[in-house]
Amino acid sequence: MSTQAIQVLLVEDDRDLAASVADYLALEDICVDHAYNGQAGLQLATCNSYDVLLLDIMLPQMDGLSLCEKLRQQGADTPVLMLTARDTLDDKVAGFRAGTDDYLVKPFAMEELIMRIQALAKRRSGQVRKLQLADLTLEPDTRTASRAGNLLKLKPSGLILLEKLMRESPAVVSRNQLEQALWPDEPPDSNSLKVHMFHLRQQVDKPFDKALIQTVKGQGFAIRDEAPEQ
Repeated sequence: MSTQAIQVLLVEDDRDLAASVADYLALEDICVDHAYNGQAGLQLATCNSYDVLLLDIMLPQMDGLSLCEKLRQQGADTPVLMLTARDTLDDKVAGFRAGTDDYLVKPFAMEELIMRIQALAKRRSGQVRKLQLADLTLEPDTRTASRAGNLLKLKPSGLILLEKLMRESPAVVSRNQLEQALWPDEPPDSNSLKVHMFHLRQQVDKPFDKALIQTVKGQGFAIRDEAPEQ
């Protein structure tokens, strides 16, 4: 049974290095689109769907950190691997603050690059700065949520639940997972989650025509822009 090829965007202005990386990745059934500057990389990353983004830091027109930060602000959750000759702790901290998920210092072994890409391609980034579903938006950095342009008055517990549901959407999140998100150190009483979910629905769904939060019987909860499962 064949598996779907991993789709990668490489933004690198060193054309020889970019060609070498693309050729090597092709041997591992990894498809590569390539941009030679940050602006072109932003356009490709915005218009297309990729499993992993490989960004150099020193790029013409827009550097890799600014490119990564702009994508995160737009809500992109594609994992980002920075490829750079900068190897100080301050450089790495700047990269993670911009929203990168991993960091590989040049010169690097192609085998290690392959392993990093394969690991990142299995998940979505936790560095996204904006989560969006239909007309519902959550900005984890500022701890604010809105729907149809209206600011939602959520308690800290509501923000935690909403973020967990939106990051996992459209998958079902079990009651145990939600309880762990709210109370990682001590189990709550049996009705606590029910109460918190009620208050969350009062803010997210009640004032609007369409409900997004769904109860999946026997499994947990999901937040989806589609009709509930029958």
